[in-house]
Amino acid sequence: MAESYLSPLLISLKTVLATTFITFFLGIAAARWMARYSGKFRNLIDGLFILPIVLPPTVVGFGLLVLFGKNGPLGALLNIFNTSIVFSWPATVVAAVIMSFPLMYMTSRGGFEQVDVNIENAARTLGASEWKIFWTVTMPLAWPAIVSATILAFARSLGEFGATLMLAGNIPGKTATIPVAIYFNIQAGHMDQAMILVAIVLVISFSSLMALAYWKGKARRTITIPPETL
Repeated sequence: MAESYLSPLLISLKTVLATTFITFFLGIAAARWMARYSGKFRNLIDGLFILPIVLPPTVVGFGLLVLFGKNGPLGALLNIFNTSIVFSWPATVVAAVIMSFPLMYMTSRGGFEQVDVNIENAARTLGASEWKIFWTVTMPLAWPAIVSATILAFARSLGEFGATLMLAGNIPGKTATIPVAIYFNIQAGHMDQAMILVAIVLVISFSSLMALAYWKGKARRTITIPPETL
């Protein structure tokens, strides 16, 4: 009995950790670039980055299935190396990354856009390299937004269902994440098992929101200017 809860939990945690790690770096890179990019394709690129969050997850899943399917462009490329993403554990990560990336990107971009360019320019006049400026000036100033973005991406990837089901399917012990397991337990009439899995998701998700609220409050107190200094 415990296996019916433990397996989806372990698969979900493994997927969420891998997804958060990947999304963290992809989201920061895209957000930092777009925060300073002012080319004529800005709106188009921004729309493409955000698109997965406004599309039905099943539509995103269908698109991924076409891309990674046997006859799809990426699927055909992977076939050369005798590798397939569809109906495998990496498929759960791919689906979760695509669906959680917009939250990581949008929130991080907002943080980078709030960074005063004059501070970065001052560091340049002192001879600091762009890489050093990013890690010692830009990142610390945008860090509250980045942490918030990471927590939101974590929570979104934990709840991913539609795209995961389309691309990874429901293979117990392999691709059956908690949301997928909940759906199929309900379909099979196993309401008690579904309720326990729902409770697990609620606890993890609520804890994530509490962590986000705590971090926001802490960051707000940190940047508050004491009255006596004015």
